[in-house]
Amino acid sequence: MSSRSIAVRLFWSCWLLYALHFATNIVRDLYLAVAIGDHASFRVDEYAGMHPDLFERPGHGWHTGGNPGSSMIAAIPYTAARPLISAVAQRVNESRRASGRTEPPAYESPWPLARKMYAEAWRRGLDVKLGLAAFAAQAGAMAPISAAGVALMFLFLARTMGSRRTALVLAILYGFATPVFFRTGTLNHNVMAAQLGFGSFCALGSLGRRREALAGALAGLCVLLDYTGVFLAAPLGLLCIWQAGRDGGARAAAKFAAGATGPVLLLWWYQWCSFGHPFYPGQHWMPKLEWIEETGFRGLNLPQWRWAWRLWLDPAYGLLPSCPLFVAALWPKPAWRALGAARALCLYAVVGGLWLFLSGLDYNAIQDNTGIRYMAPAFPFLFVPAAFALRAMPHVAASALAGTSLLINWCLAMYRDVERGRGVLDPLMDLFTSGPALPALTTLSRIEGPWAAWAGSSWTVAAIYVAAWAVLWRIWRGVRWGDLGA
Repeated sequence: MSSRSIAVRLFWSCWLLYALHFATNIVRDLYLAVAIGDHASFRVDEYAGMHPDLFERPGHGWHTGGNPGSSMIAAIPYTAARPLISAVAQRVNESRRASGRTEPPAYESPWPLARKMYAEAWRRGLDVKLGLAAFAAQAGAMAPISAAGVALMFLFLARTMGSRRTALVLAILYGFATPVFFRTGTLNHNVMAAQLGFGSFCALGSLGRRREALAGALAGLCVLLDYTGVFLAAPLGLLCIWQAGRDGGARAAAKFAAGATGPVLLLWWYQWCSFGHPFYPGQHWMPKLEWIEETGFRGLNLPQWRWAWRLWLDPAYGLLPSCPLFVAALWPKPAWRALGAARALCLYAVVGGLWLFLSGLDYNAIQDNTGIRYMAPAFPFLFVPAAFALRAMPHVAASALAGTSLLINWCLAMYRDVERGRGVLDPLMDLFTSGPALPALTTLSRIEGPWAAWAGSSWTVAAIYVAAWAVLWRIWRGVRWGDLGA
């Protein structure tokens, strides 16, 4: 059996499990995706006041405060599903008007802002539309991009380690024992940047022939997704030049830059259309938030110790509490030997650059509510050295790190809440007190209606998991452990 065949099976398996753990959180990127799909416009005027990151720029309408990359990508599956979504939403709204109901049903969420947002969406007749749009974006964009990242990780590890068995186990750990699993539940530009950035790394020769233009295009897309993408693009560009050597460095750099130019020009065009200036980011125009300090630029300062240690150790969003196996990445020797100095340095440069930059970001304060997010672009760049270290360490220690990380991230993907004071321990406690869950069913069970009892039943969750495992068995049927080779 070929490595490509295994990678394809792995992709569909990951896509299924990621889509199964879809979460109904309506993130800011979704509003822009829907506006692009509905009106081919960057203005989100009809959603004014529905998210704190939506704001009005006088003379230019309402816009989002982030880069548009994830919205542009998510607009593709949303546009494809739009006729069905519109038909269902229209039918539901007509039924409500016919019933004469003027107030939204009770939504028993423990979070006041979630209750407020649902009530407002219901009154505007947008709750069904936005819910279905969120699923289209997650299942049609977020889940396949993360699934492709896992398949790519398998191909990379199989080539560099020489063992498809080991590579498959480690790729599964990358997909489900890291916060890739948790963050893929919703549309998330940070994890998109992680997967595209790792794709750029692989295009620079990690899977054979070097493709500098492709690597540059993927790195440029990271910047289109978020300006932190610069901290992926810069080390990748330096790696491109280093690998090409003295004679070919200029030509390789030109190819890399040419590939990156398109996405960067698209970003500047978006900013010009939205705000009237091509080079100022959306954050420049946003109203200042009350809890952001007046120093620096919109919450961005020089690195601060109060954030630096929390990005690694905070119980709600730290890298190590959210994924204990990342501690293995602190042992760089195995990866250094296997990959060589240039590629190993590139991996750690991405992680270090992101860490230093984000250590000066006061917006870290909101990760207490959302869970690990800002350091997400570093996930694959941390996982690769961790994977080589796990392979080299005693099996008992490696299994303990992997098993603990798998349990934590499955619980995070199911329950998602880390803001009750105990960080990642709260989802773990939810598992042992309430059993397995699925985020979308949890939301439905909290909304008043005939579906609440069905959605909240543990039997419903069990039946869906059994059906999913049946599909997985069908995907992998006929594959034997011996077929994977050494």
